[in-house]
Amino acid sequence: MAAQRTSLKNGTVLSLDPKVGNFKQADVLIEGSKIAAVGPNLSAADAEVIDASNMIVMPGFVDTHRHIWEGILRNIGTDVPLEGEVSYLAFILNVLAPVYRPEDAYVGDLVGLLGAIDAGITTILDWSHIQATREHADAVIRALQESGIRAVFAYGYPWWKYPDEHQDDWIRDVAKQYFSSKDQLLTFGLASPGPEFIPFEFAKAQWELARELDAHITVHVGVGSFGQHGKLAEMGRAGLLKDDTTYIHCTTLSDDEIQMIVDTGGTFSLASPVEMMMGHGMPPTQRFLDRGLRPSLSVDVETNVPNDMFTQMRSVISLQHALLFDQKLAGKENVPAPLTTRDLLEFATIEGARANGLADKTGSLTPGKEADVIMLRTDRPNIFPINDPIGAVVWGMDTSNVDSVFVAGKALKRNGQLLGVDLNRVRKMAYESRDYVVSKSGFKLPEI
Repeated sequence: MAAQRTSLKNGTVLSLDPKVGNFKQADVLIEGSKIAAVGPNLSAADAEVIDASNMIVMPGFVDTHRHIWEGILRNIGTDVPLEGEVSYLAFILNVLAPVYRPEDAYVGDLVGLLGAIDAGITTILDWSHIQATREHADAVIRALQESGIRAVFAYGYPWWKYPDEHQDDWIRDVAKQYFSSKDQLLTFGLASPGPEFIPFEFAKAQWELARELDAHITVHVGVGSFGQHGKLAEMGRAGLLKDDTTYIHCTTLSDDEIQMIVDTGGTFSLASPVEMMMGHGMPPTQRFLDRGLRPSLSVDVETNVPNDMFTQMRSVISLQHALLFDQKLAGKENVPAPLTTRDLLEFATIEGARANGLADKTGSLTPGKEADVIMLRTDRPNIFPINDPIGAVVWGMDTSNVDSVFVAGKALKRNGQLLGVDLNRVRKMAYESRDYVVSKSGFKLPEI
């Protein structure tokens, strides 16, 4: 049986693949789950034709680190920092998280995933440290499967208690049950708390378990005051740093530790709005760029920040420009070049795919890759007339411009609406689950 064909016709196409190029007007031909061709006036016999003439057609955004189970806790901590008596660590991880049932983890993930898809994110790394029981893991994976998104499920250990003695057995079971193949929408990773938060031998054992399972490693390092004690360097000296690891935040790492990441082929995930407003430390964008490593972008926690990549891109480019221009105003010479909007679009797509271990599958509109594609409206009053398509995406658009979202060729959003989703049902579940978690924990919602 021939694969279903879809032609996205006459759009402004940003392939983000230098060999394919970008086009003021071109088509993207999808066959089954793959991108078949990109270019002007493509033959599309027997294909469903979708008019993209008022659209920018580009790869879906890629988020490299989000605690998606917190979806029911959106904006609950917008005024609190990472550390302290009243903080994210104090009440999100030590008060609210411990009362989550498996069904709350499911609803939190489902809400977060639908929000991500709605915002044009087609691939996400679920940094999931809500696994108090094996049933929590099953519930979260069910939400990932139901959403239709491409995801790395990064199995994490709960931070509010000592891991269950069976936790490593659960991890092995989950990897075997759900992730026997890498040729599927969901792939497997291990989310380690990292050497700043657990003893060296525990961190070493977790990384060895990940490598036993051929799982991508994702780890928080250089986080606020926790990152100021050289713990990552200890892992580096032990030969544990490799190219299978993504390092998150890195804000308070030493220059030597950053160089270790670069030298061992690691990747780097920025969550700039969170890092700036919660006190993680100065986002180390330039420190990595100076060493030749480009970042990926991540939302991190919806408890404090929005769920979209437009916010992420603007935050990173604004801060980097501000710091460089400040140096120039102070008379410094040989200041590095400012980032461009093209750089930021690549951080939010192809660099994200690379950090998630999926660069061969997604991140660009390259024939043969998976058809993870978004269409952004250019006929809305917040953006027309389009003079610079890349600049328009990075600086002018927001989630209201996300018209269509395809993952592996399947439409998850069309004409501005999520497909196959009963939002009234999801909303009801979200409030019921939120109310249970808040009531059970004794936490008081912010007053207005």
